[in-house]
Amino acid sequence: MNTLRQIKIGQTAKVAKLHGEGAVKRRIMDMGITKGVEVYVRKAAPLGDPIEVTVRGYELSLRRADAEMIEVE
Repeated sequence: MNTLRQIKIGQTAKVAKLHGEGAVKRRIMDMGITKGVEVYVRKAAPLGDPIEVTVRGYELSLRRADAEMIEVE
């Protein structure tokens, strides 16, 4: 399986599973990224961190380390 970090700009992916522990996982879920939701990768910063995604109709910036914890299909 791929992670959100590996998805190319302009592609959409569906969240399959969230990895991580405690507060980190809770923070990702509080941002609206839960199992089954579609995430569209809009753009990345010049050095690649953070990436900007669209989730549930709003734009969100994620660090690459956090994107690595989101498994997509």
